[in-house]
Amino acid sequence: MTEREFTPGGELAFAGVAGQAALIRSGALSARELTETTLRRIERLDSTLNAFVRVLADEALDEATRLDQRQADGKTLGPLHGVPIAIKDENDVAGTPTTYGGAAATRIASADSEVVRRLREAGAVIVGKTTMPEFGIWPFTETAANGYTRNPWDTGISTGGSSGGSASAVASGMVAAAIGGDGGGSIRLPSAFCGLFGLKPQRGRVSTAPNRNLWRALGTLGPLTRSVEDSALVYDAITGTTEIDDYTAETLRTSFADAAVSAPGASVRQRRSLPRCSRSQRC
Repeated sequence: MTEREFTPGGELAFAGVAGQAALIRSGALSARELTETTLRRIERLDSTLNAFVRVLADEALDEATRLDQRQADGKTLGPLHGVPIAIKDENDVAGTPTTYGGAAATRIASADSEVVRRLREAGAVIVGKTTMPEFGIWPFTETAANGYTRNPWDTGISTGGSSGGSASAVASGMVAAAIGGDGGGSIRLPSAFCGLFGLKPQRGRVSTAPNRNLWRALGTLGPLTRSVEDSALVYDAITGTTEIDDYTAETLRTSFADAAVSAPGASVRQRRSLPRCSRSQRC
């Protein structure tokens, strides 16, 4: 099997979230085959790019195998079924430390964060955690603990930050999507530096649980991808909050996927959603 086998004119690695999910759903590719290909690509490229602080190879393969069995049993498949996704290391993944980019934080997460839980519920395979500057402070991705994360377009220039590891992983085709976080540009800057699509969603659109918020009122979580379509698919999977969250956004009247294919300006008033705070602060 080669990485070009399933996608005419392009590598499987660059088929995107939508393309990879479609291949698995059609039976042309299994979740385990895609995960194995992803892990081989990470092994080949990450020694140069340093996008991952931790690769969860065994866990990802086990998860992919379970998803293949689910498909074989004829059960309902999630919209991200079998698609490998990486997680910025400020989000809890059960059984791994959440280090926030440094060496001082070593607490092992006892459960997935809400965004990771929703990704798994949608069928995603979590393959690892990505690098970030310590506590997301800087607009570049370099730490004493984990070194310098490289831009796959030119390893001599920055990925930006603070979601630089996620950006490098997606731009290089190691994964089709990765979760980042944005306070002052930490999704938008790496996306711009690495030729990706990324936006900062409104507060309360994506849960930050088990934390009440992400860096007080400033931060929000969201994906970095290679296309608007892929980001829309991921946002549809992770949208929503819990009673833990400080902020809750009103429910959208349409899906992100539907909005992404609508004509510019169509039904803007109907789609618009304003933030609603659960505290006395302004959103």
